[in-house]
Amino acid sequence: MAKTVSHPLFARLYPRINAYTEAHGSLEHRRELLEGVRGRVVEIGAGTGANFRHYGPGAEQVIAVEPEPRLRALAERAAEAVSVPVNVLPGRAEEMPVEDGSADVVVVSLVLCTIADVPAALAEAARVLKPTGELRFYEHVRSRNPGFFRWQRLLNPLWRRLGGGCHLTRDTERAITEAGFTIERVRHFDFLINERAHPASPSIIGVARPPVRWAG
Repeated sequence: MAKTVSHPLFARLYPRINAYTEAHGSLEHRRELLEGVRGRVVEIGAGTGANFRHYGPGAEQVIAVEPEPRLRALAERAAEAVSVPVNVLPGRAEEMPVEDGSADVVVVSLVLCTIADVPAALAEAARVLKPTGELRFYEHVRSRNPGFFRWQRLLNPLWRRLGGGCHLTRDTERAITEAGFTIERVRHFDFLINERAHPASPSIIGVARPPVRWAG
């Protein structure tokens, strides 16, 4: 599998999109996601490195994997501006350049909506996590409201084309549990902008424990 993917239009637009959403609340979501993170961290699909400044002193090292070269260049620049050691690597979520059982925390942040093979990515997350580790997740998801979900499903083809493969209709919480993770806590909320819903409003933030690996 190639280590890179190319979405040149989306990569150029995303910094502006991210700045807009951060101005309307996603900064607080990122802080909530990363509160209390400790040890060695693997961040899947680091994008522009928007999370890097939110890692506290408990994070000893961050291995940030990003396949899109334009976004990865921005992440490398962001890594230079923070005190936590961040190593930005090319790679895809389905096949990460990280050793087995080496991470205390794996972070997925607005990325499982885009990854081509979500079960493979979550299997990789489980592989690199220590048995005592945790998966931190912050994702937009399919709505639990049938009417809103119908709207998401209708918009999804165009959204995917413009959003670098992003899906509006993924049931990410279910995918995490089907991958063998045990969800310890999860908060469901609608991310409103100017008090209005948008297609990617339904969201979750939470923590899950990796599947039990039996010896022998």
